[in-house]
Amino acid sequence: MKYLGLDLGTRTLGIAISDLTHTIATSYKTIRYEEDNYEYLIEELKKIITQENITKIILGLPKNMNNTIGESALRCIKFKEIIEQKTNIEVIMQDERLTTVEATNYMLEANLSRKKRKQKIDSLAANIILQSYLDRKKD
Repeated sequence: MKYLGLDLGTRTLGIAISDLTHTIATSYKTIRYEEDNYEYLIEELKKIITQENITKIILGLPKNMNNTIGESALRCIKFKEIIEQKTNIEVIMQDERLTTVEATNYMLEANLSRKKRKQKIDSLAANIILQSYLDRKKD
């Protein structure tokens, strides 16, 4: 029984997965999709849910820095409702402010090329979202 962490972008979905003890998050993959084509994403998520025995999904909520809900956050809330409806799995919203900045900083410290950073940024942001949730839950 694992958890899935998601970072929804306008054209990519970063995915991370927890271990069985819900202690450690690991980057899983990034799925590219056409804007607002959530049906494709749902089908891909269903495969992962079945294959990895997922029991809960943690979806990043990109609030504005002043704690308001903008267009990106509304898109994520809509996606949450679609996931719950199509998979019957609970989706928890996790504040994701600055996760992409944090992910970029990790990759710069690791001296990754711009090309590799672009390929890894979404799944690493999902990893940070999921790990934040796991750490908060343990406390």
